[in-house]
Amino acid sequence: MRKAYALPAVAIAAAFPLLTMTAASAHEGAHSYQASLGSVNASGVTGTGMVTLDGNTATVMIEASGLLAGAPHAQHFHIDALGTCPTNDLADDADKDGFVSVTEAAKYYGAIGTSLTTSGDTSPESGLAIDRFPAAESGSISYERTFEVTDDVHAAFEAGTAVLVLHGVDKDGSGAYDGDVKSDLDPSLPMEATAPAACGGFEVAQMGAAPAGGAETGAGSTAGTENTAAMGVGALAAAGAVAAGAVAYRRRQADQA
Repeated sequence: MRKAYALPAVAIAAAFPLLTMTAASAHEGAHSYQASLGSVNASGVTGTGMVTLDGNTATVMIEASGLLAGAPHAQHFHIDALGTCPTNDLADDADKDGFVSVTEAAKYYGAIGTSLTTSGDTSPESGLAIDRFPAAESGSISYERTFEVTDDVHAAFEAGTAVLVLHGVDKDGSGAYDGDVKSDLDPSLPMEATAPAACGGFEVAQMGAAPAGGAETGAGSTAGTENTAAMGVGALAAAGAVAAGAVAYRRRQADQA
């Protein structure tokens, strides 16, 4: 009997709209980065990720589709390697077990720098915290969260070696993670549960922008409450109104002098 692992699914829609400004990008020194997710292990997964860094405060938004619904799909920033991804044709399957494993792909994208959980710890120690990765029964979700990253993660973005990786593939199409090949990360799990499913290197975004929230995917949203794009735009509008009022007041005072 095949066993499904009820880990949160990180399925993501292939593309999303971009806003022209966020709360983070409104601050001096903020930078935005975008990654286009390509399929690994013939998973068929596609998507996009956006990160805005204001100092070490990261606002992360991800949308993708094609992942196994209701199953574990861990997601991470990987850092400090080539800043690229493995091929999708199993050319990097060194041991010929039918999978490009995390170990085989690490030469391209490096080790975990940040675990993109929905709550709590985001360190590499939460890399397999399956109860804290986003889930979606429909197989697609939108993820949004704001949190602090470490100096080495920030440096990886600046150096062009930060990579977004989503894990978990249904290689045999059974609708569950199963099979005789065991994970190179945790031998109690099948390889399907941890093998990379999608990967994309981060590049500087052409616009200081971040994707809108993902409720429209029909899979629910994992948006955090810390900093949303809509709140950022609203705050900017309010600040602009205050500034305009102050200028008008000073002009009136000068005219009366």
